Amino acid sequence: MTTSPVEAASPTATRIIVTAEELTAELYDGRTISVPLAWYPRLTHATQQERENWRFIGIGQGIHWPDLDEDISIEGLIAGRKSGESQRSFKRWLEAKQAGLPLTIHEIRPATKEDH
Repeated sequence: MTTSPVEAASPTATRIIVTAEELTAELYDGRTISVPLAWYPRLTHATQQERENWRFIGIGQGIHWPDLDEDISIEGLIAGRKSGESQRSFKRWLEAKQAGLPLTIHEIRPATKEDH
């Protein structure tokens, strides 16, 4: 028996909704994926304004929150992958956030051409 290979395109999102309880992605193919916000501690500890300040990575293959230095792939959402950040890293990030310190390298040093 022969089988034909299936070419899987990277899943892309067309809309993102972030509430205090969940992250929802509406996908280009018509599916909707929702996951608990608790899977992503940086989003859980963000203000609603910070949660709403996001942009797509690529053509909807991921989501970036510049205020939180957080990136989540649509593929990861579909696969059910929770945040892979270590407790140590998250603790440092949360302490910096609570102290009002810069959370990203670009807040410490503005982005340059070499960063892109």
